[in-house]
Amino acid sequence: MRCVPPGNKPVGAEINTCRGFLAATIAELPGLEVIVTLGKISHDSTVRALGDTPARHPFGHAKQTEINGTRIVSSYHCSRYNTNTGRLTPQMFEAVFEKATQHLAA
Repeated sequence: MRCVPPGNKPVGAEINTCRGFLAATIAELPGLEVIVTLGKISHDSTVRALGDTPARHPFGHAKQTEINGTRIVSSYHCSRYNTNTGRLTPQMFEAVFEKATQHLAA
């Protein structure tokens, strides 16, 4: 049996509930410089947790944005669907972490 949320993604209420925990975790990491987000839901929720709007920081694979000194590097979600269809390849995924690493090394 496979257990996935409706439409293979969480509903808005679940996302909103989890965002409070995300915001609290981010607040506990004062030296945080980079966040890698996996998927649009994660990206948008992280942007909101940092106090901004997704419209000002649109999602895109390997796209980077910065909010209040924290860099966000976004990736397609590493789900089986995305990897099996080739939407996300190992090379694409590794490139996202290379961007995050380059930011930390700068």
